[in-house]
Amino acid sequence: MKKLFCLLVILITTQSFFAQLEKKPQKITQKGFAKVDFLSINMPETGIMNEPNMGFTGIHYNLLLNNFYTGLGIYGAVSGARGGFFTLGVNAGYKKFLSKKLFLDSGFHFGGGGGANAPDGGGAFILPHFNIGYEFRDFSLNAGWSYVNFFDNGLIKNHQLNFAVEIPLDYDYANYNNREKMYNIQHLKNSEWDTKAGKFSVMMHLNNLVTKGRSRNTLDPKYNLATIRLAGFEIASYFYKNWFAFIKVDGAFSGIPGGYMDVFFGSGYLLSFNRNRTNLLAKFGVGAGGGGGVDTKGGFLIYPDISIEQQIFKDAFISLNKGFVMSPNSDFYSESYGVGLKYYLEKDGIQSTKSNRESAKLKGLNIIVKQDLYFNAKRKENPTEDMHQISLQVNFDLTKNLYVAGQTSFANFGNAGAYAEGIVGFGLKSNLLLNNSTSFFVQTLAGAAGGGNISTGQGLIIKPSAGLDYTLSNTLKLRASGGYVKARAGELSSPFINLGINYTISFLKLK
Repeated sequence: MKKLFCLLVILITTQSFFAQLEKKPQKITQKGFAKVDFLSINMPETGIMNEPNMGFTGIHYNLLLNNFYTGLGIYGAVSGARGGFFTLGVNAGYKKFLSKKLFLDSGFHFGGGGGANAPDGGGAFILPHFNIGYEFRDFSLNAGWSYVNFFDNGLIKNHQLNFAVEIPLDYDYANYNNREKMYNIQHLKNSEWDTKAGKFSVMMHLNNLVTKGRSRNTLDPKYNLATIRLAGFEIASYFYKNWFAFIKVDGAFSGIPGGYMDVFFGSGYLLSFNRNRTNLLAKFGVGAGGGGGVDTKGGFLIYPDISIEQQIFKDAFISLNKGFVMSPNSDFYSESYGVGLKYYLEKDGIQSTKSNRESAKLKGLNIIVKQDLYFNAKRKENPTEDMHQISLQVNFDLTKNLYVAGQTSFANFGNAGAYAEGIVGFGLKSNLLLNNSTSFFVQTLAGAAGGGNISTGQGLIIKPSAGLDYTLSNTLKLRASGGYVKARAGELSSPFINLGINYTISFLKLK
């Protein structure tokens, strides 16, 4: 018995010793920048007499690869007569510095989208630009020529000036294959991870807009207290003590015809009490919204809000919110209320404001850009035909094989330019198989969809699928999948396939 006990002690001691010698994960820094741009598009003569220019503003994030860059961007109408016009696309470009501060920027954006009964055709468009810019200490400004063309049977084609502001925004990451590995905080002392952790929050929520006042639909009658039911997500980053910046995206799934969407970004302040178990937050955001028959005029909206959160376990909180979503002149006016599940995390550093952090774990993150093909997508009125869409999906790994996912998609071919989706769900994936090159997955997503004359009823869809990821490099995988999409109260019921690129990284999360 004594020999057995001694052997057990030796095994535990040896395991602990080798665990302490485990190689520290390499910390990799990716250079990048966020960009907000604006262009005023001269609209073609269609159903609106003397239609004003559509103010088109975009939010982008680009990775810097030496002087080249690539990334993603979402645009929305903020002035004119096309509130609810949204697009999603990919960026690529090149920067050439003429001096230490002065630079030329030539770039290209390809995407899909539309809305608000605009002549967007199938939704596919290109947006090249050629700008000159100046780099200041913490940001840069640039402006120049751009050209927009909705080339898949759309009528929106125009040359215009564009203006942009860019902010450097780098991030740290580790190899995706190290995900779910645990590290003792002391083990990471005096390493490249021994820096201040960044604080973030991610929230999935259900929201409601109770329309009031002069709020009308595009057929002119007032909404008369109609309630628009929304599902979406919010991501916040804390930049100074309890001050944070956020981006919030919602889509309607009930209450009105499918198609309403809004996107906000802004800032807020968090006040914590009750031993940090209860939070009170005040937020103010600006953004764009419309669609589904909601008349938001040019599309520019403001979003003041107050939320209260209560801890339910460790870093998870239940959130209740009350606020307003409205145009500045109250042409569209609604009271907002909802509930959400929020998760806080401190990442990419071991120096925490909380004294009880003893370990850290690498968590996996997938960012997937793909092109979908819906076969025979049922229309409300027009003849049924295939529909294509560009899609962005983000997966957060809960374990090595289980993940939660969020996805947004916009039509770009197939005569459905205003169609868009915002869906969430869960998936399961295998370990690497076939000579460590391929993993397989199944997932089910559900949420809001509508617009583009696609028959989605009030907007609720469910979308199961299965597919595979084939490894190309440490961070890139080729993705292919197929599945089925079904509208709960509409006639959309189609098989689909897609092909895309999966960008895979892991980040260090304090526990």
